[in-house]
Amino acid sequence: MAERCLCESGNVAVFACSGGSNVGQLANLAAVDLARSSNECRFYCLAGIGGHVSGITESARAADRVVAIDGCKVSCGRRALEHAGIEVDLHLVLTEMGMEKNHELDVEQEVREAAARWIREAMGS
Repeated sequence: MAERCLCESGNVAVFACSGGSNVGQLANLAAVDLARSSNECRFYCLAGIGGHVSGITESARAADRVVAIDGCKVSCGRRALEHAGIEVDLHLVLTEMGMEKNHELDVEQEVREAAARWIREAMGS
C-alpha cells in the first residue's frame, strides 16, 4: 500500500468496523468523531458495502482516498471493502494502539478521545 497523506484530499471516505467487541465499537465511535470534526472526511456505511448497495459502493469508488478503521487484526472492514473491489488507502487497527480486545461494549470517553487522536495522526492531519 502506497504511503499517501490523506490530508491532501477533500474527499476521504471513512469506513469503520462496528463489531461485537470493545474495539469494534471504538472503531465506529472514533470514525463518527473523525467525520464530525473534519471537512475532508465523510463516514460511510460498511454494511452497505457488504450488502452491495450500489450508491454506497459507487461513492466509495469515487472517493479520492478510502480509510478502513478496524478494531482488531481480523480486519473485517478492510476485507469487506477489498471484496467489493475497493482499494483501501489507509488501514488502521485499534488493537495496534495497545488496546486489548474484549466483549464489553462500553467505551470510556478518554479511550475514545485517544483513539480519535491516534487515527488523526495516522492520517497526517
